[in-house]
Amino acid sequence: MPAETHSHGHGLDRSDVSALVVERLAELLGRDPDDLRPELRLRDDLDADDLVVLDLVEAVEQELGERMVGLHLDDDDLVELETVGELIDCVCDHLGVAGGSGR
Repeated sequence: MPAETHSHGHGLDRSDVSALVVERLAELLGRDPDDLRPELRLRDDLDADDLVVLDLVEAVEQELGERMVGLHLDDDDLVELETVGELIDCVCDHLGVAGGSGR
């Protein structure tokens, strides 16, 4: 999904955030976005080390941060994330997007 589709910050929903996270993660890992399912474990299944997760969050913050003031994910939050779905939930929670985990 091109960045322009994410430019309507106020209309973001979980599927928008999910698509963005999966696209950026796929780019960083050199994988097909269709292969990145929510249940896959970041480190064990995808070999995404902490640096990849930090790079991903930085890319998401840059993409959405300009439109979603205050988006910042703490490193402590990231260490606890195990799956692609948890990462999506974490971003949704920090953005206040419906469909997050409610943490």
